[in-house]
Amino acid sequence: MEQHQAVVVGAGIGGLTAAVALHRNGWQVTVLERAADLAPVGAGIGLAPNAQRALDVIGLGDRVRDLAAWQGDGGMRAPDGRWLARTNAAAAAARFGGPLVLLHRATLVDLLTSALPHGTVRTGAAATLVDPGDDLRPARLATPEGEIEAALVVAADGIRSTVRHSLFPEHPGPRYAGCTTWRVVVPAPERPFAPHETWGAGRLWGTQPLKDGRIYAYAMAAAPAGGRAPDDEKAELLRLFGDWHHPVPDILAAVDPGQVLRHDVHHLPDPLPAFHRGRVALLGDAAHAMMPSLGQGGNQAIEDAVVLAHHLGPADAHRTGSAPGPALAAYTADRLPRTTAIVRKAARTGAVTLLSARPAVALRSTLVGAVSRFGPGLVLRGFDGIADWRPPVAPGRPAHSA
Repeated sequence: MEQHQAVVVGAGIGGLTAAVALHRNGWQVTVLERAADLAPVGAGIGLAPNAQRALDVIGLGDRVRDLAAWQGDGGMRAPDGRWLARTNAAAAAARFGGPLVLLHRATLVDLLTSALPHGTVRTGAAATLVDPGDDLRPARLATPEGEIEAALVVAADGIRSTVRHSLFPEHPGPRYAGCTTWRVVVPAPERPFAPHETWGAGRLWGTQPLKDGRIYAYAMAAAPAGGRAPDDEKAELLRLFGDWHHPVPDILAAVDPGQVLRHDVHHLPDPLPAFHRGRVALLGDAAHAMMPSLGQGGNQAIEDAVVLAHHLGPADAHRTGSAPGPALAAYTADRLPRTTAIVRKAARTGAVTLLSARPAVALRSTLVGAVSRFGPGLVLRGFDGIADWRPPVAPGRPAHSA
């Protein structure tokens, strides 16, 4: 049977960040990914200052900040183009200690994998938890090549996590959030535009620039679970958003129908009793999947990873046979309250975003416009307590100034 010090199940953003953080603490890490390769879906991800500070801990924060593309004004709009709330990149950086950085997921995956030793990630390697282990025995995982043992297992296997179900079989699991999303990456339109998120009746559209000159656009709409367009998803987007303000029509004109990603939104509104059991820790969507309305899903997974590594500490402390139980309990105590609050806030924000009754939509627009005229923009205030988070600092290690 193969013997491992730390095994990460899942090579998404959270799993790779955990692998890097543990590796930097001296752990011997193996990442098991069921997919045949690490080619991520063609979509962007927004990294807020909280995630950037977490990435500072593993030496990648500044490389991410160098990819910031948002300059000048932005904010929230109505479908006819009216600005409901204005903000700008400088105000966001001043309030939270850094800019919002939009980048392609492939770019972030490349940054993370470049910080790992060659051979750390095994693709085409599905893993099933057989035994979470305890203070006296290692955890065990089944793979197509046979069982393996590990002193620590980090489960980053997504919203449909089989590890989570093994640890907490009584938990109700993910629930459909009542909406579906679309994502595209296209060349920038010729006419300039300000980055924005536009709220309509039961629909949302966002347009954000990437550093490489392309545009990441995303949409969300209330819809029955499992729905699909009768023709293709580009045609569906044209039906829903084709008459919205610039640059939406130009972006839709540039979309390749075969490149539109559509996914129903599921989340975990019922918090888990813990983020660990035995020698296994859950992180990211496996632990606290949330609606995308705050753009914090990937950010919270990155936070999870560095906090977990912080509590586990250097690998040398575990080579004498000590179990990670106290460290994992500290990880749960740190992360469960914070992520539960953000999951709930994301659900509340999503419900407001997807209001569809005309009087409610009109009232929402009026309130957003009124509140945004006083003090910092409403868009920014909604991230107080989220984007200003700072990672724990190990004794003797200086905190990053950002």
